[in-house]
Amino acid sequence: MYTASSIFLKSLADAGITHAFVNWGSDHPAILEDLERQRVENGGDTNPRIVTCPNEMVALSAAQGYAQVTGKPAAVIVHVDVGTQAMAGAIHNVDRSHTPVLIYAGASPFSSEREHKGTRNEWIMWLQDIPDQSAIVRQYMRFTAQIGSGTTIPQILRRSLQIATSEPKGPVYLWARREVMEEEVDSSHIQTASSLVKWPSVEATALSESATVQIASALLTAQHPLILTSHLGRNPAAVSAVVALSGLLYIPVVSVCPSAVNLPFSHPFYAGVSFLAPGTHSPHLQEADVILIMDCDLPWIPANDKPLDDARVFVVDGGDPLKGTVGYWHVGAELICRADAEVALTQLADAVVTLNSALPDSILGSQALATRAMEELETKFLTSSEPDPAYFTVPNLLGVLRTTIQANTPSAGRKVLVLNESTSNFPAVWMHLRPEVPGSVISSGGSSLGWALGAAVGAHIGGEVAKKGHELVVVIVGDGSYLFGVPSSAYWMARKYNTPFLTIVLNNGGWKSPKLSMLGVHPTGHGSKASGARLSVGFGPESPDFAQIAVAASAGWAWGKRVGMDGNYGKAALEAVIEEAVKVVVNEKRCAVVDCALESI
Repeated sequence: MYTASSIFLKSLADAGITHAFVNWGSDHPAILEDLERQRVENGGDTNPRIVTCPNEMVALSAAQGYAQVTGKPAAVIVHVDVGTQAMAGAIHNVDRSHTPVLIYAGASPFSSEREHKGTRNEWIMWLQDIPDQSAIVRQYMRFTAQIGSGTTIPQILRRSLQIATSEPKGPVYLWARREVMEEEVDSSHIQTASSLVKWPSVEATALSESATVQIASALLTAQHPLILTSHLGRNPAAVSAVVALSGLLYIPVVSVCPSAVNLPFSHPFYAGVSFLAPGTHSPHLQEADVILIMDCDLPWIPANDKPLDDARVFVVDGGDPLKGTVGYWHVGAELICRADAEVALTQLADAVVTLNSALPDSILGSQALATRAMEELETKFLTSSEPDPAYFTVPNLLGVLRTTIQANTPSAGRKVLVLNESTSNFPAVWMHLRPEVPGSVISSGGSSLGWALGAAVGAHIGGEVAKKGHELVVVIVGDGSYLFGVPSSAYWMARKYNTPFLTIVLNNGGWKSPKLSMLGVHPTGHGSKASGARLSVGFGPESPDFAQIAVAASAGWAWGKRVGMDGNYGKAALEAVIEEAVKVVVNEKRCAVVDCALESI
């Protein structure tokens, strides 16, 4: 017997969805039944492959990590209104990061007296029947729809994926009542293929000829041109394009709140990162006379730092140049263009060559100085003073981590994927990791914490599907982000699906970011001298043993140690623990967690 759920699962597979990250409920009997039918008929296999997720936010984060690595959407299946709500901040992350994901949620049955198969038979089905289930997530979705019939499922799935994979890419949400998914269908509907061949995503757009000439001419005549970007590196080919353009005119490139590697660290025109705290923007901003803002979430905060009043500003974005889903957003610009980064940058480079009569002959020299300054920070370990032992700094930790990975992976670190959710330490992590390879470091692209652990599971699976050849997956999180990531679910999943990764916990004893936000508004107020514990943002007096949470969740499979506490102090201890952790993941294929003590908040 085939049902609408049979068509649903087959349509997902036909559309290229290889994995579904699921959290089952009372609305999914027909799906569970058809999956077992597949196992019986196919020797135990299902299509798509099912990844069980004990927590919905972890499920969606895993699907996001999968899509970020493969460039292709995964499916997420959750339970009615409560499962939809439990995806929580991960909904924000997939929206803001423009990550294509197909989310399906069941809904309470509409019948209650056995009028239809699947009618209400549990008390919760009255409580979970809300007036507009998709309203919970609609403002974050590119498309929402209710499935009303089994025979129309292929069309609605194809339309959903066509929208999800077209700029501005992002999540879509489908839902259906239980009776609809239990609808019996003729086998002919199962035998009909439903590929995406005639449902392509929208082709990448280009700059108009006039815009290309105007921007290229401005860059050619500029004394101090500048490129600002957040995420053009989500497309690795766009990195090559920005390297070409910056090299022609010696244009510094600043990564502003980056979520991808936008330029190799060693490139002479890489001008660092900024997360827009007061006074921390690149010094190039204050002298730039022409600024190209390319795939950038926010180029500057006017109250903190801003460019010259007479600077010529051009905004180019492949999906949403006006940031229409943001309540208020404005950049005073000469031109605002919707164009794909790779295409637009290639156009501009070609136009520069055509228009140019004499290219500049100077070169930036600040990169080497910045690198030496970072090396000094990495190698300067604090001296222990009794009775309080010295803590590690983030540069200490990252310097050891980077060199240890280089020494203990076959590619010397070039085939390592890092998921960065270090929050208040974002700038330091991006700079001290010194990433060279496009796609080698990613973040959530949003601001909801708890992405990295689940995303590591999905990224590991996605890396295998896409044959990325990752030798090591590394997660760098703050202690707050670690707890937000529901480690009990994430490490259980890692064990079940054999997706080992290394987790570095930057443990400063609580949530540093809320304290920094308070100091930004009240720098000398009552709270400026208060400890994290007094401000209620600390995790003391005894910090959780983060490593042992992972060990327990994986039934002893994961490995974990603390460093900088429990008598385990000093440079030698840090180097030994990090090396052991890397080898556990690379050689033994197990998860490893290093809980590293930093200066307490």
